Amino acid sequence: MANYLKTNVGNEARVELHDKLALTGAEVSINQLPAGAGVPFVHSHKNNEEIYGIISGEGKAVIDGEEIALTAGDWLKVSPAAKRQFSAAAHTGITYV
Repeated sequence: MANYLKTNVGNEARVELHDKLALTGAEVSINQLPAGAGVPFVHSHKNNEEIYGIISGEGKAVIDGEEIALTAGDWLKVSPAAKRQFSAAAHTGITYV
C-alpha cells in the first residue's frame, strides 16, 4: 500500500477532504460561495481551532459579531468557542479552505 493518496475535487461547491483523503487526524474542506452568497448558519466548536485560507475572491467572516474583511491570500485562525459565519462579497465569489 502506498504512503499517499491523491484525489481531484473538480469544481464542487463544498468538499470534505476528510472523506476524499481518508483522513484520520485532520479535518479539511474546500468551500466556494458565489457572489452575494453566505453560509446559512453560525457555528462554533468544542475543542479545535480552525484555520481558514482564502484561495480566491473576496468576502467576510463575522466572528463573535465582529466583521472581518477577507481577500485572496488571507489566512485566519479562529478559536474553538468563537461563533463564526462566512459570506462572499456582492461583486465576486470566494473560495477558501
